[in-house]
Amino acid sequence: MKLDPFYLIVDSTDWIARLVPIGVKLVQLRIKDQPEEEIARQIRNAKSICADHGCQLVVNDYWRLAISEGCDFIHLGQEDLADADVDTIRNAGLKLGVSTHDGAELSTALAVQPEYVALGPVYPTVTKKLKWAPQGLEKITRWKADIGDLPLVTIGGLTVERLSGVFEHGADSAAVVTDITRSADPEARTREWISATEQWR
Repeated sequence: MKLDPFYLIVDSTDWIARLVPIGVKLVQLRIKDQPEEEIARQIRNAKSICADHGCQLVVNDYWRLAISEGCDFIHLGQEDLADADVDTIRNAGLKLGVSTHDGAELSTALAVQPEYVALGPVYPTVTKKLKWAPQGLEKITRWKADIGDLPLVTIGGLTVERLSGVFEHGADSAAVVTDITRSADPEARTREWISATEQWR
């Protein structure tokens, strides 16, 4: 499968309502520490907005809710993957993306035959406290060689100015959180990302 080269990650449907209509074609809803009823409501709303604008919605972590709400794509971290029922996910027809940080995690991810593999953090990031040092651009090249035709998503400290480096080293899609959500003008920054990734679309 082919992913859009611009992969927006946000923590609420409010962001999706603001930014998807600008032209975002791939977005992950990554909500933490909310009651399941609220998460289900946000997934439902996000799905509707994305359907209206031709955007692929990826639900982070909550695979049971993604199934019950009729979504078609989820993303799991390694801990989430260990607890997930992959057969149930597959039988429901969901596509799957998996986070990786080292060789052992890559092997675990590839064993479930995901639709894409994510590698990070490429650069230092303020989004999460991670035990892994920045992976660097060369790791992207090695990861891509290992996974072949499978799409490789890069994440962690990415900005518009750093995009050419990750794509030149083999990335298929660049995921972004804070470069947009902490921008003084998130809408304008989103337009910059869409324009800057056009050559890889």
